[in-house]
Amino acid sequence: MKIVVIGAGAWGTAVAMTAAAHPAGHDVTLWARDAAQASAMQAARQNARYLEGVSFPPSLCVASGDALALCQQADLVVLGTPMAALRAWLTQLQACAAPVAWLCKGFEAPAPDQAYGLLGHEVCAQVAPALRAGVLSGPSFAVEVARGQPSALVAASSDAALRQLLVQAFHSSALRVYENPDVAGVEVGGAVKNVLAIATGLCDGLALGLNARAALITRGLAEITRLGLALGARVDTFMGLSGLGDLVLTCTGDLSRNRRVGLLLAQGMTLAQAVQSLGHVAEGVYSARTVAARAQALGVEMPLTQTVVDLLDGRIQAEAAVQRLMGRDPRGE
Repeated sequence: MKIVVIGAGAWGTAVAMTAAAHPAGHDVTLWARDAAQASAMQAARQNARYLEGVSFPPSLCVASGDALALCQQADLVVLGTPMAALRAWLTQLQACAAPVAWLCKGFEAPAPDQAYGLLGHEVCAQVAPALRAGVLSGPSFAVEVARGQPSALVAASSDAALRQLLVQAFHSSALRVYENPDVAGVEVGGAVKNVLAIATGLCDGLALGLNARAALITRGLAEITRLGLALGARVDTFMGLSGLGDLVLTCTGDLSRNRRVGLLLAQGMTLAQAVQSLGHVAEGVYSARTVAARAQALGVEMPLTQTVVDLLDGRIQAEAAVQRLMGRDPRGE
């Protein structure tokens, strides 16, 4: 299978490496926007910027230049770009013969005339409705996938043939890939967990204890489920890899950038200082407001998410955020 992965960040690179190491012998090209970066990676046989010390499979090719020409020759195109770039890429690929799957998680930032942003599949429906499209998501730190450590992902699409194609492309002894037709549920889980990881990092940074962490994760899953159901998702999706699995990983893993933001805020850093210290994108910082806006438009109550937004916007301090959540009126679970 000829696979083109667009975007040489940590996750795009890890996915390209996984496909290139597949026993089926896929022909995989990782495309980088920066020609100098592409040349350096091809020469060093690693992505030193994001995955230093993890060597590329011998067959992985790194390229730059005309991405659309590469995509027209592919059997599968995978977009490893940030959410902010998804609309532009899908617009360019709307006439592409190959099916397209994206890796990014979150809600798109709303346009000036919009009250809220859209999920990836909603963006695709607007700009490339005829495109065979889906999403590859789930609990996955890029460096562990790149190293070939055991992981599991979800291939979500309304197109059964595309789901199977994603399984054929990536399923191996180190990476299990499960099919799911519930694209909305998979995308909601991937979007909201980053926001809740910031809250969990704050909880851990304030040394509130394991009881508090467990309560936060559990109530966070309830928020994800409420929003997902309002957007037409299936409830069982949130008990799976892209719901509970991704939430637990991001909220508890030491490699979680979003959790790290919460830890740094608890230490007294400003948001700008916390983000700068990471050196990588923490999607929860950018998607928190879009998640809250979408929930508000749907009339979905998400107190944890709203508290994170207020914390990030400087309307509330860490200790006050905890007091707000603990002081809410009792209610049934």
